[in-house]
Amino acid sequence: MGHQQDEFADFYRASKDSCLRAVAAVVGDRKLAEEQVAEGFTRAWAAWAKVRTHPCPRAWVTRTALNLGVSRWRRLRREVPLADYDAAAPARQADGVDPDLIAALRLLPARQREVLALRIFLDLDTETTAKVIGIAPGTVMAHMSRAIAALRRDLPSAQTKATEVSR
Repeated sequence: MGHQQDEFADFYRASKDSCLRAVAAVVGDRKLAEEQVAEGFTRAWAAWAKVRTHPCPRAWVTRTALNLGVSRWRRLRREVPLADYDAAAPARQADGVDPDLIAALRLLPARQREVLALRIFLDLDTETTAKVIGIAPGTVMAHMSRAIAALRRDLPSAQTKATEVSR
């Protein structure tokens, strides 16, 4: 049991930040993302014998955390929200992700956000991303292309900054 604990502890230390960034990018709320990722790692530990042999355990944790968000949304959608009580808090610069980028990501459809989170924040390849989400690799590429085009359109300040730096 000690070896498994050490192995999981190493996995957790190496993966927690990238999983949190990926989930936060999709969810848009840092605290909610932290809760979902914590639960994802808890479930990963409970099923460590299975998760450790998964082709990409980080993707397993991220997918589990995102599924928890979907389950939460399904429970909450029947409730009547109070005025702005459930509004996502703006991302802080200290999170390591530009708040303008988070705002632009929130405008994308959920599937495009998931593809970006897995491909960019977890650095998964197209095939692995397709397996994790359960879609075809061509669909992953289509979502990625559309998401990048939308971000380029919605984040003109990034293009302006890049132009200024290159001068």
